[in-house]
Amino acid sequence: MQRGFTRLSVCLSLSLIMGDAYASLPDTRTSVIEVPAGTVGLGAALRRGTSPYTGVDNISGMDKDSKADLIPLYLYEGKWLFAHGTSAGAHLFKSDWLSVNMLAKYRFNQLESDATSYFNGINDRDQTVDMGFSATVSGDWGSLSTTWANDILGVHNGYEWDFTYAYGMEIGRWSFTPFFSYVYQDSDLTDYYYGVDAEEARADRPVYKPDSAAFWRAGVNTSYRATSRLLLFTNVASQHVDSEIYNSPLVDESQLVSASFGFAYLFGNALDDSTKQSGSERAGEWSWRLNAGYQAEGPFTRTMTGRLKRSEDVHAYMAGLTLGKLISDGKYVDYWGRLSLNRRFENGYQDDFGEYNAYVMAMTPANPPWSSKEWFRLGIGFGFSYAAKVPYVEQVKQAERERNTSHFLNYLEGQIDVPLRLMTENKAVRNCYVGISLLHRSGIFAKSDILGSVSGGSDMVSGHIECKR
Repeated sequence: MQRGFTRLSVCLSLSLIMGDAYASLPDTRTSVIEVPAGTVGLGAALRRGTSPYTGVDNISGMDKDSKADLIPLYLYEGKWLFAHGTSAGAHLFKSDWLSVNMLAKYRFNQLESDATSYFNGINDRDQTVDMGFSATVSGDWGSLSTTWANDILGVHNGYEWDFTYAYGMEIGRWSFTPFFSYVYQDSDLTDYYYGVDAEEARADRPVYKPDSAAFWRAGVNTSYRATSRLLLFTNVASQHVDSEIYNSPLVDESQLVSASFGFAYLFGNALDDSTKQSGSERAGEWSWRLNAGYQAEGPFTRTMTGRLKRSEDVHAYMAGLTLGKLISDGKYVDYWGRLSLNRRFENGYQDDFGEYNAYVMAMTPANPPWSSKEWFRLGIGFGFSYAAKVPYVEQVKQAERERNTSHFLNYLEGQIDVPLRLMTENKAVRNCYVGISLLHRSGIFAKSDILGSVSGGSDMVSGHIECKR
C-alpha cells in the first residue's frame, strides 16, 4: 500500500474555496499529496474570513450559531474524472507538464437580507455553482494556471477568469505553496452581489450598478503529512477589493483575509490492484447489491439500534443498485468505494425521482471466538447524496421546523448482513450476502453552506442481497 502513495505524476488537489460566506472568495489550491489515479479520500475543513459587506461578521449565514463554516471534502482522483473537495470535473488532457480540465465548482458568495438591519429590503444574494475550463502548465519553476467559469444555475449569470502562479516547496513532511492570483469578474457577477437596484434603494443606500472588477490575491497553502494517508492543511489568503466593488453602498471593507483549517484521509486506490495487501487474492474485487425498502422514522442513530419504524409523516419507498470496488483490504477492516443509483417512489406525494450516492464504506467481517468462519459483516459508509427532487419527507419535516432543504446532502449508510454460504452450499451464491442496509441523508446540523445549511434529513430502511466478484 505504501508504494501507491509515493511521488507519482498525478497530483490530487483540494480546490477549496476559502474565506467569508459573504465575500468574493479566494479559490486556494492545496497540493495534498502526489498519488496515482484511482485514489479515494474524505476530509473536512473549517473556513473563516472577513466579509466585504457592511456590518456583517458571520461567515456562516444567519441560520448558524457559528462564525465558521464546515466544508465536507469528497476526494477522488481518477483517470478521467475527479472530485477535489468543492469542485469536480473531467480531465480532458493530461501530461507531465500540461493538464486541461472541465470543472464545476461551488461559489460561496452570499448575502442575506436579515444579516443586519441595514440590509432590510435587499434581495438575498445566493450561492451557486460555476462551470468552465481550467488549464495548468507546470515545471521546476512552479505552475501557471488559468480557470474560466460561468454560472450554470442562473443566479448571477456572469463569469470569472482566474490566473494563478504557484510555487511548491517541500521540507520533510511539510509542504508550502505560495500563490499569486489575478482575478477578473464580469459586470453581471459584480452587479448581482454588489449592485443596488432601484427597488432596493433608500436614502442611505443609493442605486449602484458596478462595472466589471479585477483584483489581486495572494496567499500560502501549507500542509503536513502526518502519515502516508492522513494530511493536515492550513490555507491563508489576502485579497484586494476592486474599487468597483468597494464603492458599493453594500461594502465597507477594502481588504479581505481568509483562512481554512482541515484534514484529508486517503483510503486507497480503486483502480490499481497492486495497492492491495501483498499476496492478497482479493485484488480487483468488486460487488453489486440490489436493495429495496421504505421510509423510516429515524433518526439514523435510532435505526442503527434496531428501531426500524415506518415514517409517520410519509409512506414512501425506494429500490436501488449499488456497485462497489475494493480500494484497500486490511487485516480487520476493508474499505470500499461505492456508487449507488436509487429510485425514490414517492407514493403520489410528488413525482418519483432518482437519487445518486457516492461514498466510502468501511466493512469488517465478524466471526465468533470458536469459529474461523465469517458469520456476518458490519459496515458504515460516508459520502454524499444528490437527489433529483428533495424527498417529500424532507420537505415536510423541514417545513415544520422552518428550515432549508437541499438536493445535495451528506450521506451515511449502515449495513449488516450474513453470508448465504452459511445457509446453502450452492456455489452460485457462495460469495453473496443478505441483510439490512440503513440509508441516511443529512445536512450535518446546519453547519455547512455547501449542504444548504440544512439541519436534519431523512432515513430509509432496506433489505438487500449483495454479491462479490
